[in-house]
Amino acid sequence: MPAAVLVTSKHECLYLTGAIDSYLNVPVGHPTQDLMAMVRTSIRVKLRSAIRKAGLENARVGLDGGHIEQDGHTQRFRLEVLPIRHGEDTLFLICFIEKPGEAATPARAIGLADSGREAELERELEATKTELRGALLDLELSSEEQRTINENALLVSEEFQSTNEELLTSKEELQSLNEELTALNSQLQETLERQRTIMDDLQNVLYSTDLATLFLDRDLRIRFFTPATKLLFNVLPGDVGRPLADLRSHTEDDHLLADAKVVLSGLVPIEQEIEAEEGLWFARRILPYRAHDGGVEGVVVTFTDITERKHVARALEEAKHLADTANSAKSRFLAAASHDLRQPLQALSLLQGLLAKLVETDRAKSLVSRLNETLGAMAGMLNTLLDINQIEAGTLQVEKAVFPVNDILERLKAEFSYQAKAQGLELVKVRSTLWVDSDPRLLEQMIRNMLGNALKYTKQGKVLFGCRRSRDTVRIEIWDSGMGIPESQLSAIFDEYHQIDNAARERSCGLGLGLSIVKRLGDLLGHAVRVQSRPDRGSVFCIDVNRPQTRATRRLEGRGAFVDPAKSPPRVGSVLVVDDDPDIRELLQQLLEADGHTVVAAVDGLEALELLAHRGIEPDIVLSDFNLPGGLNGLELATQARSALHRQVAVAILTGDISAGTLHDIAQQSCVHLSKPVKLHELTRLIQGFLASAEAAAQPLKQLEHRVDAPVVYVVDDDDGVRAAICSVLEDENIAVEAFHTAEAFLHAFKPGREACLLVDAYLPGMGGLDLLHQLTAAGHHLPTMMITGHSDVSIAVQAMKAGASEFIEKPIARLDLLAAVSRALAQAHDATNSSAWRTNAGAKIANLTLRQHEILDLVLAGHPSKNIAVDLGISQRTVENHRASIMKKTGAKSLPALARLALAAA
Repeated sequence: MPAAVLVTSKHECLYLTGAIDSYLNVPVGHPTQDLMAMVRTSIRVKLRSAIRKAGLENARVGLDGGHIEQDGHTQRFRLEVLPIRHGEDTLFLICFIEKPGEAATPARAIGLADSGREAELERELEATKTELRGALLDLELSSEEQRTINENALLVSEEFQSTNEELLTSKEELQSLNEELTALNSQLQETLERQRTIMDDLQNVLYSTDLATLFLDRDLRIRFFTPATKLLFNVLPGDVGRPLADLRSHTEDDHLLADAKVVLSGLVPIEQEIEAEEGLWFARRILPYRAHDGGVEGVVVTFTDITERKHVARALEEAKHLADTANSAKSRFLAAASHDLRQPLQALSLLQGLLAKLVETDRAKSLVSRLNETLGAMAGMLNTLLDINQIEAGTLQVEKAVFPVNDILERLKAEFSYQAKAQGLELVKVRSTLWVDSDPRLLEQMIRNMLGNALKYTKQGKVLFGCRRSRDTVRIEIWDSGMGIPESQLSAIFDEYHQIDNAARERSCGLGLGLSIVKRLGDLLGHAVRVQSRPDRGSVFCIDVNRPQTRATRRLEGRGAFVDPAKSPPRVGSVLVVDDDPDIRELLQQLLEADGHTVVAAVDGLEALELLAHRGIEPDIVLSDFNLPGGLNGLELATQARSALHRQVAVAILTGDISAGTLHDIAQQSCVHLSKPVKLHELTRLIQGFLASAEAAAQPLKQLEHRVDAPVVYVVDDDDGVRAAICSVLEDENIAVEAFHTAEAFLHAFKPGREACLLVDAYLPGMGGLDLLHQLTAAGHHLPTMMITGHSDVSIAVQAMKAGASEFIEKPIARLDLLAAVSRALAQAHDATNSSAWRTNAGAKIANLTLRQHEILDLVLAGHPSKNIAVDLGISQRTVENHRASIMKKTGAKSLPALARLALAAA
């Protein structure tokens, strides 16, 4: 079997067989499978050339391999290369075939060979040339392969370099990405740490507030709770996720779950106070739990412990009750003390009145006059104490009126003249014709305190007081040349008990309450109080008082307004005097009898009623104290006396109680209030007014017999003085009048068919004026009606017009205005044509208004102020005022009631 080897296309040995060791040598060093490394050097080139040729031709290749030395002999052999396909690769089977008969020739016998040797050499030479050509070819192929390999290596090197650069770039990117990831991880760690800190802070906040808080999801399952919640529910950490309904509550709160569902659906918080065990109280508040996107993920229920607040509120309520009780007790004490103090003052005042009638010398009259001023000052101080008490108690009622300010200034000038003269000071009053809108009693007290203060701190010089006009106000000023006030104390002087230069608190300087009272009364009345001063030069105190819109008289506001007793001869009548103080009762009896009146006196109400019932006494006037023994006070006596006499007898209540409640009760009973101590001339004037009013009221009945067919004016008013005054004005114009004190009395006496008009007060006891108009209209009696009241407004005017009134007159009213209204009403009653023409004219005036003016007119007649009208119509208040002025101009109306009459007539 010849030696053979199986190799791959890369010359790697796969299998060896035969005596292959004669052709292959194992190289020194690391073992290898490369055939070219193991083959003998002499045949390496031939073998490589044969393998390449077999691979290229894919055919068997054979060539002479030459000879090898073996055991001292030369052995010739032949190379056979056979390509074999094995899958995608090509294998080569190489066979070393020895030539027989040529292997035994010794080497040294070659030189002796014959001529055949030369031929052999030539063949060898040819073979060598062939090998050389093959070697050259192999060299070229190797060079080409080497060039290709070098080019591939260069490409590979470039690719490797590019790859290396890409790897470097990727490495940098990875390094940058790694740094970013590291930074992001650090930020994430910081964020997590911050969130953990925030969570800890929130948890500590929730826990530190000791506020029971429940977080519930939309299914009302527990999401979180604070430890304080355990006071209200049996809740454990493991209860998170459980429905709240499964837990037992320590509170009486049956509406918690229902309220939570309401909050979930309506998103409106609900708060409620609930009571827990052991007397604890909590304010339970449910709010929607909102997520970051605004969605509602559940509710938050908080329970705030308000037990202490409940206790404090209860304690405050008890303290308030005790304070109210103490304040009430103080007020009762002051009222009782005032009554007890006013009794001797009243006796002194009446004695002074008697002395004034008896004394004849100028010196005696001067002393009696000074006594009268002193008594007036004492009464004023007593009233001030009660006023301050009422201010502190919040019960002082402001009774504003329009009056000439000079009346107050005159009284105060007379009151302080003697004091100023005694101090060697000149007291100067500047006469004024201005009218003011204020409470006359409280304003007088403010000026009195300022004047007293000015005289107290003025050692020499003079005190000047008067008033001046300043835009919409009247500024009452008191100037003095006293010590002045440092600028640093201009505000402090209005504090209670603050006095200048009176560190020793000398009683001669008073208590330091005068200016404090002025400031508090000014705040109550809405009058600004100001002061300017220069040390050692004097001071000026100012009170800014509102001026009235119109300087209307008060004739219809008081009793006997149109009847002036001083301008008529004195009248006499019968007077019932009721007072439990014997001194006052006797003095009143003496004074009244001295004026020619018939006087009957009683100790209490029961005795007075006994005199009326069994002795047939029918007094024209009842003069009674308010506080009477025996169970009846003065008002209760007045009611029962009128019932017993079957008429509205005039009643004057003499009392030292000036509280708002008492004054209101007296006014409600249609009685006149006289504050103790009353002066004799005031009492005399009142009695004369009562008698004049009664005489005026009776006069129309006498004239009625002679004027049956004449037009008549029905006057219905519960105020005796006003009713008598209206009758007097109308009768002076020869107008027939029938007067009634109630609407029921008018209906009882009214007989239709006569030419007449009705003048009725809107506010009457029992059936009111509006109710009377409705009843007359329902019965088919259409009397021209004038409604008059001291408490009117536009809405009342509209109601009156709708009820059938043709005129609406506001108090106070002047004589000519009353006569003009009555004249129009009688003209309407006399001639229906005049009424029709008036309505046509009114319709034409109203039709001349614009659409916007019609809207504003409707709202004005509904009683809305300009501010509200502006909001409703979406325009400015100034525009509304301009439209209102234009409406008044186009219609010719001078007042809102006149405008209401015109609008209703045009309807």
